[in-house]
Amino acid sequence: MDIIIKNGLIVDGSGLPAYSADLGIEDGKIVSIGNVSGDAKQVIDASNKVVSPGFIDPHTHFDAQLLWDGQARPALAHGVTTIVPGNCSLSLAPLKAEHRMKLVGMFNQIEEMPIKAFEEGVEWDWETFDEFLTRIKKGLAINVAPLVGHSVLRLWVMGDESMHRTANPQEIEAMQDLLRQCLAAGAVGLSTSFVDMDETLQPVPSRYADASELDALASVLGEFNRMLQIVHEFYDIDLTIARIDQLAELSLKHKITTTFSPLFVNADDSELPKRVMARVEEQFARGARVWPQVQTRPVDISFCFEVPSLLFIRLPGWYQVMRFGSHEDIVAAFSDPERRSALAAEAQRMNALWESLVLRQVNSDANQALVGKTLKEIAEMRGTSTVDVMIDLSLEEDLQAHFLSSNMGHIDDEVIGPLLAHPHVHIGASDGGAHILSFATYGDTGYLFSHFVKECEALTLESAVKKITSDTALIWGMPDRGLLREGYIADVTVFDPETIARGEEYYTQDVPGDGSRYVRDALGIDTVIVGGSVAYTSDGYTDAARGEIIPGAV
Repeated sequence: MDIIIKNGLIVDGSGLPAYSADLGIEDGKIVSIGNVSGDAKQVIDASNKVVSPGFIDPHTHFDAQLLWDGQARPALAHGVTTIVPGNCSLSLAPLKAEHRMKLVGMFNQIEEMPIKAFEEGVEWDWETFDEFLTRIKKGLAINVAPLVGHSVLRLWVMGDESMHRTANPQEIEAMQDLLRQCLAAGAVGLSTSFVDMDETLQPVPSRYADASELDALASVLGEFNRMLQIVHEFYDIDLTIARIDQLAELSLKHKITTTFSPLFVNADDSELPKRVMARVEEQFARGARVWPQVQTRPVDISFCFEVPSLLFIRLPGWYQVMRFGSHEDIVAAFSDPERRSALAAEAQRMNALWESLVLRQVNSDANQALVGKTLKEIAEMRGTSTVDVMIDLSLEEDLQAHFLSSNMGHIDDEVIGPLLAHPHVHIGASDGGAHILSFATYGDTGYLFSHFVKECEALTLESAVKKITSDTALIWGMPDRGLLREGYIADVTVFDPETIARGEEYYTQDVPGDGSRYVRDALGIDTVIVGGSVAYTSDGYTDAARGEIIPGAV
């Protein structure tokens, strides 16, 4: 055999009780589970460790990163063997050459991905969806189940008009034909958005689509039995429920699976998930498939004023300066007493957040001793307000003072625990690959096991594994994955159930264009196998490149 994993605790993804056994792998597939004997090219001792199917992440934005990093770091380090990019109406194909910078602008605005990363890390040598998939398969170490974005379908068919109006019947038919091509090439479904804005703060193209256009595209998804993913109006409970109803009707009419993300649980509205899930349950009872995606972890945000951050989207004055101002413009606004006073007044309603911010990084020696302290502590030391000290530090560091908000949005475990355990909740919405120098993405799987399995006991070990393996594979239609079964693809994660957690230590991951992403690896991940080859161990990444495009239409 190629690999034998010995003495492991098999948690096979079905939700059934764990059991002790060996697992044999040959030619990329699981060939034996039980008392496996004989020779193998590699033997992995999994004593005191869990052997599970590889984890599946259904909401990422690794689209561009896959062009320079086929390992999609740090996904493998979190036990993830399959990712779904192309969410939120945005994918890198199909894309005509004249629309490239428009799409880059949308990725920059919505997913906070630097334009320089595209300029220096992306060689634009494709237009069609199948050409893009051919491109990313080079050196691919992780499985990719790509969505095609609604906004790019509209751009391809309608050009600039896609950003101003609804489509006519001929254009809708052309989008249907284009979607068929993408699905035939290997797209796992269609993503759309009802909330996102482009780089000019205008609605993205998908938001100009009317109900008949979405219905027509959903009919094509029905031909292929593929997924519809949407970003709903998560800030408004009534609009969210209306979207659930719309998705349910599309699901019933076209016999498709739908998912909406993210289902945020706000500390000031603990009734929101109850109302949402009540409607989800009603629609499932009708036979519809409408899966809400919920994150397992609180959100971490890191930012500096050199880069626009969506954290300030609720503060129009701040966001206007950051989004459209140059470095000099921002410094001038912070330095002008009248403008600074107006900004400080606007920011007061979020003062609780500013007080909790930690100074993460500075360049000057003078402020090094302050790193690790909260802005409240620094403000008290300096005898000023938290907003003023945030501005002062930014000026002192030429806008290179980096601030961190940890565990933002953490809410009562008695609310989020049962929600994650709900049979109609889909664990996802990690946003992996996005928010460079802003949101610290990843940590979902480690936090799921360390907090909600071990500490809160909201889920059993077996049910947590099922949530992020076979449940996800079934929801998204990924055959031969998500379970440890003979004949299934050998995507396997070996982890220590006692130590698995999201790592406490952050590090910066290099990004083309002299950029970096703020990430942390998981603790307790021992070995990650993709397609029968070891792609990651606790010692680091390997050279294996056995990742595939799912579904395997290409």
